[in-house]
Formats: sequence, C-alpha cells, structure tokens
Amino acid sequence: MPRSELLSFEEINRIASIFVNFGVRKIRITGGEPLLRKDIDNLIQRLARLPQVDLTMTTNGALLSEMANALKKAGLNRITVSLDSLDDDVFAQMNDVEFPVKRVLDGIEAAHEAGLSPIKVNMVVKRGLNEDSILPMARYFRGTDHVLRFIEFMDVGSTNGWHLDDVVYSTEILKLVESEFPLEPLDPNYLGEVARRYRYKDGAGEIGFISSVTQPFCNQCTRARLSADGKLYTCLFAAQGSDLRSVLRSESTDEELEEIIKGVWTKRTDRYSEIRSSETTDIHKIEMSYIGG
Repeated sequence: MPRSELLSFEEINRIASIFVNFGVRKIRITGGEPLLRKDIDNLIQRLARLPQVDLTMTTNGALLSEMANALKKAGLNRITVSLDSLDDDVFAQMNDVEFPVKRVLDGIEAAHEAGLSPIKVNMVVKRGLNEDSILPMARYFRGTDHVLRFIEFMDVGSTNGWHLDDVVYSTEILKLVESEFPLEPLDPNYLGEVARRYRYKDGAGEIGFISSVTQPFCNQCTRARLSADGKLYTCLFAAQGSDLRSVLRSESTDEELEEIIKGVWTKRTDRYSEIRSSETTDIHKIEMSYIGG
C-alpha cells in the first residue's frame, strides 16, 4: 500500500483523541504486526499523552526482544503476545512464519524485564493441529506473571479455511486443563471483557478463555477498530468499514468528525457471532491481518 494511503501518526492521534473524549479508556495497537511500522514508538509517545488511557499492544513477538525497552520508555503500559504452540513445527504451521518459538519466548522475557506486565499470551486452538500444545502451554506459563488465554478458532476473514469442525470448544479446553490443574472462576475486570477468567486453585496464576464461537459476547461489545488506511470497523467480522481518512483530509473540524463517529457507533447492528450459521459462510469479511484481533 502506498504510504500516502496510510494514516499518519498525527491523524491516528486525532481520531484517538476524539474516542477518548467519548470515554474510551483503552487503546490497543495491533496489526498485522505493529512492530513492523516504522517509528512505532513515536506513535506510542503521542497516544501515551492522552488522558486516562491504558495503552497496550498485540504482537507476534518476533521483534519484541529488540524493542521492548523502547516501547516501555515511549509509554506503552502492557503487551499481549500471540503464541499458539511451544513446538516449532506446530507453531510454523499455525502461523506460516519462519522464526522459532524461542524468539517469541525471548521477546516475552524482554517485555517482562522492561516492565510491560502483566503480559497476556494468546493461543488460538485449532483441532487437528495444536490441541496437543494446550497442556504444555499451561505448564510453561503456570506460576509466572503471564496470563495464558485460549482462543477458539474463528472465521475471521475469508481465507483461513475455517470450518466449525476445526473449533476446539473452550469447554473442552477447560476440562483438559482442569484434569491436571484445578481451577476456579474469577469475576470480569470490566464490562465487555472478552475473556472468561479463571485462576489456579493453588495460587499459581490466571488463565482465560475467549469463546467467540460457542459463547458470543456481541451484546457487551465495546470495541471499535481503526485500520491503517483510516477505515472504522465496529465488528471483527465486518465486511466493510466507514471511511474516516477522507473526512480527516477534507479539513473537517473535530466536531464534524465526532458526529460522524457517533453516527457510526449508535447505528451499529453487527452481531455476527450470534447469527453465525451456514447462511453466513459466504459473506466476504475483512481479514484479521487488516483490522487486528
């Protein structure tokens, strides 16, 4: 994509400021892979100046070892790392990448040492591919300050070959983990939290389950997504977004931008996870690499 089509850091910050004025208190920088964006720490510095904002990032961890200290210094509060297995072969199959798991684990350690804690580790579970990684992942992160979260394989986008038979239900994963480590539920941290929280009964930490397929949470969704080229999406499973870039570049006032954003949010009717069925399989959806998780 030509650089001129990407939002500048100034434009991203302007839109973020408007959302903060509406009451948003968490901003997550995601991707694709956000650490590939040149001078990403400069964007973090800008966003960190917004009042009362919890500034977080989701990354694949490939560049985290080199950048963790700079991210913390720029004002990033916390980080989430995607890691689907501790086995290099399974990890590569799940993510189509050419770097080893150790690189991700080193990045997690660097982030921990830099103070980007508590670190969340997201594991997508796909039947027939990485179910055997569930317990090794639980064992590895148990007893650390990191929170492992198991995510049901979702039909985000239209190219990941999703089928319902590939989904390992959260109830199955919970039962498997509990077969070795007794758990007890925890209350949500806030309204609209997507993960159901549990802790180990022996005090060895916390894990979570994100169950968009089997336990939809559309009615409590509090998230909006801004793509790198200025589209506003109100659903992870959206087919199209609302163009804010052209509004930004048309000398519109902040008040005019506020009204447009307010109009998009208040008129939203998306509830894909609740209506998911054979009738939705042919809907062309935006890829996760385009609008993040």
